[in-house]
Amino acid sequence: MEWIDQQKLTGERALFKSRDLVITNSVFADGESPLKESRDISIDNSIFKWKYPLWYSECIQIRNSTLMDTARSGIWYTHHISVHDSIIEAPKTFRRASDIHLTHVDMPNAQETLWNCREIELKQVTAKGDYFAMNSENIRIDGLTLVGNYAFDGARNVDIRNAKLISKDAFWNCENVVVSDSHIIGEYLGWNSKNVTFRNCTIESNQGMCYMENLVIQNGVILNTDLAFEYSTIDVEAASRIDSVKNPQAGKIKAKGIGEILQDDKDLVHANTNYEVGQGFGSRESRCSC
Repeated sequence: MEWIDQQKLTGERALFKSRDLVITNSVFADGESPLKESRDISIDNSIFKWKYPLWYSECIQIRNSTLMDTARSGIWYTHHISVHDSIIEAPKTFRRASDIHLTHVDMPNAQETLWNCREIELKQVTAKGDYFAMNSENIRIDGLTLVGNYAFDGARNVDIRNAKLISKDAFWNCENVVVSDSHIIGEYLGWNSKNVTFRNCTIESNQGMCYMENLVIQNGVILNTDLAFEYSTIDVEAASRIDSVKNPQAGKIKAKGIGEILQDDKDLVHANTNYEVGQGFGSRESRCSC
């Protein structure tokens, strides 16, 4: 095992095709693709300042390190990588990569991050940026704070716990998603998705959760949410009032109250949706606009 300590590395492909290497207290300055095609690399307390640091690499461990904003598009086509206690300031990190483990990682500029990736595990991660985790699959998250629109577009097989998401158009075109014990704020949540469950979540979404197949909400708090569930098949239990519901396809809704039920599509069989309003929750307060 070779050891590099307290070095300033410059020039294109500075450590190209390295093997069995430990890098500590070092700076990758100017020079593209310093660790391209590398294998079995451990990196600690180091800084990346230039583009494409880890492409086509495998078995990478990074700790206590920083990818600066200029280390753009930093980790593509790389497999079996873990990042702990680090800052990834660069956008467009992780493309077509797999077996990714991020723990206590801050991504303040996570534009277009984690695209088309597989087997992702995030623990205690913060991120800010649009189009997070687009078209990725097999994602497990425990502890995520995300600010950025269009999150998880096209994602598959996603399990999220203990998250705070501020994201317009989140979870569009998704399949097999479970979100638990989380707080979600954002317009047009979940459109065109299939098999999505929100469990013990607080949701605030204008015209949210429409065109969905098999939407389940268990013990949800649904705040400031109107025109919800249009053309969706649903099983909703809300421990709160829902402002308005419009043209659900079929299923059931149980809530403390519904401000308005809008049924203006004459091609739907509105009797296919069952409402339990106020039963066991409080007084009935819904009215129907047909």
